[in-house]
Amino acid sequence: MPRTRTPVVPGWFTTEGEEFRLLGTRCRACGSVFFPREDSFCRSPGCASTELDEVPLSRRGRVWSYTDGRYRPPAPYVSDPDAEWRPYTLIAVELAAERMVVLGQGAPGVTLADLAVGMEVEAVPGVLNEDAEQIWTTWNWRPVVPVTPVVPVVPVVPVTGERS
Repeated sequence: MPRTRTPVVPGWFTTEGEEFRLLGTRCRACGSVFFPREDSFCRSPGCASTELDEVPLSRRGRVWSYTDGRYRPPAPYVSDPDAEWRPYTLIAVELAAERMVVLGQGAPGVTLADLAVGMEVEAVPGVLNEDAEQIWTTWNWRPVVPVTPVVPVVPVVPVTGERS
């Protein structure tokens, strides 16, 4: 029997595929964009509008910060305490057009060594958890181009036998 693919949070991202995007809302009055989405009122101080439209967010952004999680988080993030635990990478990504930072897990296999502040990453479909009946889908951040380690350049000063 095929398993059902279910978003961890319905309405936060589009279906999977080439057009995968995070979904936010934009205030019609002041233009502020929100993620997670806000469907009731504008959260911008000084704006009392309740007119919000769903908008797809930029698919790509730049790493603002990153870290890793080396401990098993409590439920609901891992529903089966007997399931194998795998550390994961967390990436805070700046979306320039929306003027916001969005936090998410790195795609499977992305480690701290693969990341650098300022590098370009993209939102891709991911799997948070799965069991015999469900595949719980989410989003991940993945580097657009693998990072090249920066090797510091140390100036070489010729040594002569004389001292000044």
